[in-house]
Amino acid sequence: MADFVNSKQLPDFRLWKKMRKGRQLVSFNLEVTARCNNNCRHCYIHLPAKGGLVKKKELTLPEIEGIVRQAADLGALWCLITGGEPLVRKDFSEIYLCLKRKGLLVSVFTNATLIRQPHIDLFKKYPPRDIEVTVYGVTEKTYEAVSRVKGSFRAFMRGLDLLLKNRIRVRFKTMALRTNLRELPQISEFCRQRTKDYFRFDPFLHLRFDGDPVRNREIRSERLSPGEVVAVERADEERFGALEKNCDKLIFSEGAQKSCDHLFHCGAGNGSFSVSYDGSFRLCASLWHPDCLYDLRKGTLKEAWEKFVPAVRDMRSRNKTFLTKCRVCPIINLCLWCPAHAHLESGKMDRPVEFFCDVAYARREALLGNNGKK
Repeated sequence: MADFVNSKQLPDFRLWKKMRKGRQLVSFNLEVTARCNNNCRHCYIHLPAKGGLVKKKELTLPEIEGIVRQAADLGALWCLITGGEPLVRKDFSEIYLCLKRKGLLVSVFTNATLIRQPHIDLFKKYPPRDIEVTVYGVTEKTYEAVSRVKGSFRAFMRGLDLLLKNRIRVRFKTMALRTNLRELPQISEFCRQRTKDYFRFDPFLHLRFDGDPVRNREIRSERLSPGEVVAVERADEERFGALEKNCDKLIFSEGAQKSCDHLFHCGAGNGSFSVSYDGSFRLCASLWHPDCLYDLRKGTLKEAWEKFVPAVRDMRSRNKTFLTKCRVCPIINLCLWCPAHAHLESGKMDRPVEFFCDVAYARREALLGNNGKK
């Protein structure tokens, strides 16, 4: 950790600890597997659905039950079941019921391709907060160019129809990729016609948590350019309208942290956490730096939440380039930069990332231009 210093050595640490005492756990993400029956080009976590070695590393049902019990005891109210594809686990129903028995609100992220009648029966009897389904395309050609699995589009449509016909609450999202870019307007229309809730899209692709260089090249090849990111956002009236509405709050010099060397100024660990398929506790889903992982198989959730989280959030940077560029940037709220993303991109949590800067400035120009400012 040569680039960081733990501020237990610094004079204001006790005051900072007092400020952190009011932190309350609200929710957590439970990644029950990294396996998936699709093999999407952009996925940062995918491992083969039938991978035996991977399966052996996954938390067992009793281990999950223990984590859920501890989370509920700490005050958690809501859990997101995610993956990978959660439904590849044969004990998915038991995991789901474990959470419901603890009185938690439960959401599920799924590609819907494995949805069958028993899942529908489960969701009707014990309703989820919502099921969020990812839509990679609305034609077989586009969908399967992303998923790289023949027959996946038909399976997706079958599973989605089951959810909708049975009035299970469904939300939609998509990833804006080079492969599905031309179909994004149709994807948006498809989703908004099928839900009274919301549809969201994400043009920001994260690199692999395991650093796989081959898969990372695939992810980079699917990334939109900064100009394309802005064009996609501007084409969506709902999304760009939200940016315009908050423009004065997103571009402000007061946001520059000129005298602070803390790495974390985001909400990571402030009310929520993530647990990976192998039991690694993280402050957020994207934070995979080795110094920010706590093994729940060797310790308790209480210790992770009450001691480990404050220690991670107290990490500070000694990188002058970062401190004089990113930390003082007035448009940081338009940027993709955070310690977690910086680590995935560069191996360091306090390194500027050129692509993130380019996107931030492109968004700034779009916002200022649209408001008639120079």
